[in-house]
Amino acid sequence: MATFAAMGCHGLPILTSILVGDTSQVDDIHPIEAELVSDQARTILEDMQVAACKVGFVGSIENVTVIAEIISDYPELHLVLDPFNSSIPDLDSEAEDLLLSISELLIPQTTLLLISTLELSRLSETWKDSGAPEEPNDMATDAMALIESGCEFVLVTGAIGTDNAITNVLFDSSGIVRTDEWQRIQGSHLGASSTLSAAIAAMLANGLDVPEAVMEAQEFTFASIRHAQRLGMGKLIPDRYFWAKEVE
Repeated sequence: MATFAAMGCHGLPILTSILVGDTSQVDDIHPIEAELVSDQARTILEDMQVAACKVGFVGSIENVTVIAEIISDYPELHLVLDPFNSSIPDLDSEAEDLLLSISELLIPQTTLLLISTLELSRLSETWKDSGAPEEPNDMATDAMALIESGCEFVLVTGAIGTDNAITNVLFDSSGIVRTDEWQRIQGSHLGASSTLSAAIAAMLANGLDVPEAVMEAQEFTFASIRHAQRLGMGKLIPDRYFWAKEVE
């Protein structure tokens, strides 16, 4: 919600899971019942005109199903999908089934999928296990496979650039749209990916096209990380309100 507010948007939260944890790690996960997830979302959508939505950790296969149904009922919504969270442990035997349901039900309806190079490789292995034809394990090939499934844009994050910089690559049906390099910031940060995906959703809600929204969101996210704070004993927290503080 802080990112939405910082970018001039009114965020409307819908709970899909309750996470028990701190700045160091997530200790437990309690998915919300799918019917309650649906009730939260549909109540809001019937009351307000929503321009964009960001879907993060979905919690369960049942939640994937109801979210996919809601998105199909509101095709005008910009959907920014950021379902992978490195701080959340795998759901054991359900992990692969959850990945498969996301790839089959949500990704084809997505405006922009945010995914790291590691997550992209893992998702690619899920396709291969499900009977998809063997393809080289290549970032561009895997990203274009997602585009072909129906996803409009794929933003792959965390590739290694020149001088160990971080490279983020945006793809659409024509191939690479833009490539951005960012100087690596030292330290371990909590919520960097969710900040980026929320900022992209906010920029889309504000009327920007996807490539411009991605650039603006990256600038905001990296500035938030540069001003990160150690609020707990674990990872640093990006400061989404860095711009509001007086310069000493």
